[in-house]
Amino acid sequence: MADEDLSKLKIEKSEAVFRPSRRKKLFRFLLSVFLLTLVGLLYFKGVFTPPVKVEVIRVSEVYPSQTFTLLNASGYVVAQRKAAVASKITSRLVSLTVEEGSVVKEGQVIARLEGDDVIAARNQAAANLNVALASVDQATAELNDATLSVNRNRDLVGKGYISQADFDASEARYQKALAGVSGAEAAVKANRAALKNAEVAVEYTLIRAPFDAVVLTKNADIGDIVTPLGAAANAKASVVTVADMHSLQVEVDVSESNIEQVKVGQPCEIQLDALPQSRFRGEVHMIVPTADRTKATVLVKVRFLDIDKETRILPEMSAKVAFLARKVTAEEQRPRIALNPALILTRNSRNFVFLVREDTAIETPVTLGSKLGDLVEVVEGLKTGDRIVAKPLAGLRQGEKIKIGEQ
Repeated sequence: MADEDLSKLKIEKSEAVFRPSRRKKLFRFLLSVFLLTLVGLLYFKGVFTPPVKVEVIRVSEVYPSQTFTLLNASGYVVAQRKAAVASKITSRLVSLTVEEGSVVKEGQVIARLEGDDVIAARNQAAANLNVALASVDQATAELNDATLSVNRNRDLVGKGYISQADFDASEARYQKALAGVSGAEAAVKANRAALKNAEVAVEYTLIRAPFDAVVLTKNADIGDIVTPLGAAANAKASVVTVADMHSLQVEVDVSESNIEQVKVGQPCEIQLDALPQSRFRGEVHMIVPTADRTKATVLVKVRFLDIDKETRILPEMSAKVAFLARKVTAEEQRPRIALNPALILTRNSRNFVFLVREDTAIETPVTLGSKLGDLVEVVEGLKTGDRIVAKPLAGLRQGEKIKIGEQ
């Protein structure tokens, strides 16, 4: 029975048996197509090719004035009106009403010294003057009375009603009263002078601003002894240092070999290291008529043509001056993006550059403007700070992988 049962067993070669084999072939075909497509895409993306080593530059703005600059020089901003404000007397500082950066007007009281003694002397001088003025009034009254008496006695002595001795006595009294008035008036002048002297001494206790200025440094504090000479160990020679911000100029050293390119009144452009995005109009104010033999330079002073209302320009700031061949127009005061024409490629009448994004060269169209000397303006397509491929440009393709060389 067992052999009979085994004989009945057989393998069914139906469609269901061969179906898994056809599925495997289809899967392998689709996988092959996918892999080939992936490999082609990766090859097109440059995965299997080494990146191109390139040099890049960063896009920056230039000013049109750079194209007609004759000479550049470096220097510092210097206030032409600057003062260390001090006292003419030695006393203790009791009040200080300003600090660094305070704006002061000419004649404004910025500090006060202890001066009780000179105030008392002024009050005494004023009282003495009042006494002298009263003495003038008294002497004038005496003179008026003596004048009436001598005139009356002159008539009486002529008629013989009084003796000559009485008339001489009245005339002597008149002369004495006249001298008394002169003496009283002289005393008034003397006391006025004494009062003026006392008032000057009181004024010396008030420290005033010599001109419209800004306080640069505060050199003394309340309680310090202020003296004109600063001889004492703890004495201060000056209270504050002030500068007239309207007198700021840039002083630069120009080489002797280049001084012939500089003339008084020549237009200039000033750039401060502290304000690199700003340009200030200027002109040559003075060429100092002496040379520095140690540096072989001549000092040139350049004044600002425009007042900085924001007070950003400060004394002792570092500055660079460009001496120009002509004045800068209003349109040329605006910075522009400009490139060397060799960095711009042309294809089918279309200008483009290769912009660097991560490690890929991106073909970026640009719109060009006017010429700026050896450069050409880029109106659209780039912005400040972008990096573009400088070389090699020949053979570089859109989307190609790049490697930035050492700069």
